Amino acid sequence: MQIKNANPPIRVTGRHVSVTEAMKEYCRRKVATLHLDYPKIIEVQVILDVQKYRHQAEVILHCSNHITIEARAECNDMYASIDQVVDRVARQMRKCKTRLMKNHRPKKLRQLENRIVRWDWIDAAAEFADNGETPVEEEAVREIVHREKHPVKPMSPDEAVLQMELSPKQFLVFLNSQTDKVNVLYRRKKGDFGLIEPAFS
Repeated sequence: MQIKNANPPIRVTGRHVSVTEAMKEYCRRKVATLHLDYPKIIEVQVILDVQKYRHQAEVILHCSNHITIEARAECNDMYASIDQVVDRVARQMRKCKTRLMKNHRPKKLRQLENRIVRWDWIDAAAEFADNGETPVEEEAVREIVHREKHPVKPMSPDEAVLQMELSPKQFLVFLNSQTDKVNVLYRRKKGDFGLIEPAFS
């Protein structure tokens, strides 16, 4: 049987630490154990960071179907952190495959879609205000002190929900494949998701 995830390119980089060849080889051997048939891994990033006594390992899997799986682990030993983060990524992959198999059923897709609370830009600003957050209108007049670039990938809202459940991020900017418009999916305090859709008057 052919393993779909065999030999994906693996990049190992370090922050505040010099990554030795032994560490790189250990990361490659651990990642090679991720032999699930789904999702197909296209590229792997391993980021190692040391701050005082904290040794952190982060793994980012870039997979097919616009799926990105991320996990972090922190111990007082780098090799233990690598072990933990690879175990967490493996669990995320199994979770992703299980959800995908369930979501192939139309009823399940509708249930997933129902977890999204839809808002336009104005309604979303009002919800932020109700939650004690700064409304969008006030935020716009303040000085911009930080900028980030987020790749906008085409996907359906249910695919965006799946992506959010596989990531610790609080929001996801994506191109809605059903409307060809840029949407923002974000986590709500109640545990479900909010979908910000552009509305033009």
